[in-house]
Amino acid sequence: MTDRFDPQRPPIQLLVISIMGGSLVMAAALPGAFGDTGLVFAVVYVAIQLGRSIFLRLILRGHELQRRAVRVLFWFGVSAVPWIAGALAHGTTRGLLWTLAVAVEYGAFVLHYPTPGLGRSRESELPVVAEHLSERYRQFFIVALGELILLTGLAVTGTGFTTDRTAAVVVSFATTVLLWRIYIHRAGQLLPAAIAAVPDPDRLARSASYAHLVMVAGIVVTAVGDQLVIVQALGQTRPAWIAVILGGPALFMAGRALFEYEVFKRVPRDRPVALFVLAAMSPALLLVPPLLVAVAATLVLALNAVSDATRAGRRPPSHRGHQADHRDG
Repeated sequence: MTDRFDPQRPPIQLLVISIMGGSLVMAAALPGAFGDTGLVFAVVYVAIQLGRSIFLRLILRGHELQRRAVRVLFWFGVSAVPWIAGALAHGTTRGLLWTLAVAVEYGAFVLHYPTPGLGRSRESELPVVAEHLSERYRQFFIVALGELILLTGLAVTGTGFTTDRTAAVVVSFATTVLLWRIYIHRAGQLLPAAIAAVPDPDRLARSASYAHLVMVAGIVVTAVGDQLVIVQALGQTRPAWIAVILGGPALFMAGRALFEYEVFKRVPRDRPVALFVLAAMSPALLLVPPLLVAVAATLVLALNAVSDATRAGRRPPSHRGHQADHRDG
């Protein structure tokens, strides 16, 4: 909602607060959603989706976006049937009906909500608040990094500060700092201007959200890897551990490369090189303890950060909204 509408408007604030309250109830019901709290979960979810569309239809009276709100209301009304029916069913039937409900919602989204008498919505109907969107992405990323630090601290609390585990904590913190440094380099700063300048800002906003999803997934996997390294710093490295310890930074770099492509229409060579190096050295790292595997991943990130700083010193900022220099990144 706050990507599309001004969050300073009181009606939008009221709507967001209402959705937050409903989401809190959904979160409480979620662990038992396929058990006793399934009806609570489904009813609140449907109420959020239908209530949001009805509210927007009312406050957007006479506005072009009102028609989109009606289209969305129609399709969430359709999906409400299998949601509620599934909540009243049990076992596999509930899972099948809820899968159908999700498929209806995503299908309607992909097809731009085709509605009898109203047709499909147009992407140009949707405004994008570029500055807020960019700031929200940055805050979301910082929260994910905070979780990474928290999980590292919890892992140490449960194991104690031995020499090898202290070294693992240092490596984990260095990795966190490097993830932050690589993320904030240029593309994040220029995203608002890029969104404002392109002919289709909605497409860029969507693709940027997917890139952030991949980067945050990389942070989550990195957190798991850090916990493994702290607990088993000098143990025997297993193949699955290699996949996690190296896979987290690799996922982050892939998401970062996608983000840079969307902003600059070009990916710096060091991003795919980093992915190649992480993959190529995986077999050899099976012979060393997890702590050294983590050190190797951190070194790859450090080289990328140095490359970013070097490149920034050679070229002035640019973004594709100003016919971006395709040599930049």
